[in-house]
Amino acid sequence: MKDKCNINDKNKNCCTPSTSEPSSNLQAHWDKTYLSKPQEKLGWYEVDLSATLNLLAKASLKKDAHIFIVGAGSTTLVDELLALGYTNLTATDISQVALELLAKRVDNEGVSYIVDDLTNPTVLEDIEPVDFWLDRAVLHFFTEKKAQDTYFDLLKRKVKGGGFVLLAEFSLTGRTKCSGLPVRRYSIEMYEKHLGDQYQLITSFDYGYVKPSTGEVRPYVYGVFGKRVEGEMG
Repeated sequence: MKDKCNINDKNKNCCTPSTSEPSSNLQAHWDKTYLSKPQEKLGWYEVDLSATLNLLAKASLKKDAHIFIVGAGSTTLVDELLALGYTNLTATDISQVALELLAKRVDNEGVSYIVDDLTNPTVLEDIEPVDFWLDRAVLHFFTEKKAQDTYFDLLKRKVKGGGFVLLAEFSLTGRTKCSGLPVRRYSIEMYEKHLGDQYQLITSFDYGYVKPSTGEVRPYVYGVFGKRVEGEMG
C-alpha cells in the first residue's frame, strides 16, 4: 500500500504540486467556494449516497481495493466508505481548502489526499493503479477538448485491467452552469466515445439529484464501465 499523505504537511509533494497560472486561478475559485459556503449548501452536496454506494457494491471490491475519488472536495462519501470497511481511498481535488476540511473531519489513515489538477496532472502521475475510478460531478467542468483528453488519458493509464470507472455528470437535459462555471453535458454515448473499446458499459441510468438546500432537481446520467483485461476480446 502507498504511503499516506498528510494534507497538513505542506512540504510533502504528494499533497501539493507546483501549479501553473490557469490551475492557480481554478484553485482560487474552488478554495473560495469551500470557504464561503457550508458543505450542505454546495450545489453537489448529497444526503442520499445510495446511487453511488449501490453501484460500488456491485463491483464486489476487496476492502483494500484502491478507490480513487476525483474532485472529492469535502464529500461525506469518504466517511461512508470508511464505515463500510474500505481501507485504501485516495481523495483528490484542485482545492486544498476542501481536502483540508475533509481530512480534519475524517482523520483516518485509510485515506490519502492529493491536491492536483486533473487537466494538468503532476502528482497524480505517480498514484498506484486504480481499482475503482469514481467521478461524480467533476468531468462536466472540463469544457475544452484538451482538458477532456488529458483527463481520459490519465484515467486510461491508471485504471487496472478488470477495474471500474463510474462517471456521473450532468445529462443532456441538465444545467449549463454550476458554481458560476460553464459545464459540458453528457450522454452514455459520449462517455463511451471518450473511453473507447477497452471499456465496456456495465450499467447506466438517468438520475434526478435533489439539491438538499433548495429542493431543485438536477438531471445526471450515471454510467459504470469495466476495463477489459489485456488480451480480452469484446
